Formats: sequence, C-alpha cells, structure tokens
Amino acid sequence: MHKINLSEKLALFSEHWSPKIVGELNGQHVKLVKFKGEFVWHKHDDEDELFYVLQGSFRMEFRDKTVVLHEGDMLIVPKGIEHRPVADEEVSVMLFEPATTLNTGDAESTLTKEKLDWI
Repeated sequence: MHKINLSEKLALFSEHWSPKIVGELNGQHVKLVKFKGEFVWHKHDDEDELFYVLQGSFRMEFRDKTVVLHEGDMLIVPKGIEHRPVADEEVSVMLFEPATTLNTGDAESTLTKEKLDWI
C-alpha cells in the first residue's frame, strides 16, 4: 500500500489522449489522462467508463445530447453508448474502467493506445 498523489502523477506527462495507469483494483484500472481537442466517436460494448474531472472542463458529446463537466464533476458512460469527449482547453481527468478497456473502444484511430504506461 502506498499513497498516490494525483498532482504529482499529472506532472509526469504532457501528451493528450494518452491514458496512464496509476492504480488497479478488482480488475479495474485507475487512469489519468489529459484531453485537448476532439476525440473520436466510439463506444465500449462490454465496459462502463467513469470520468472524473480533476482540473478544467470538457464536453461529453452523445448523439442526442451534450453534457458539460467541470472540475469535481463525474460522469459514468454506460456500455454500448456512443460518445466523444471534447475539450477546448486542456483538462485533466481520472478514469475508472475495466483493465481490458481500449481507449477508442470500437473505433480504430491514430489515438488508439493498445498498451498503456504505468506511472
């Protein structure tokens, strides 16, 4: 058991759309990621995703609505729901999702990360 300081971990990387694993429990990964710009439309057929905004704000776009998230807000995207995060300015987000979750879900993209780094 050891303490994890999220601010220190966020200072270790600057790239956008490249999740980093900071913890694991019960088959779930806790990840940190920085967003800026538009991600790809995608869905996860078998996994729910939890997004918790640490710094900044972003929009989670769905085909039928948009949800704006600010620092301290959390959103759970149920499996099978198509979505796309969009951030006008850089935002830092903590993700909680099954270890098997591919960041781009069912969409192949240059943003797809097959293997994530631990920090």
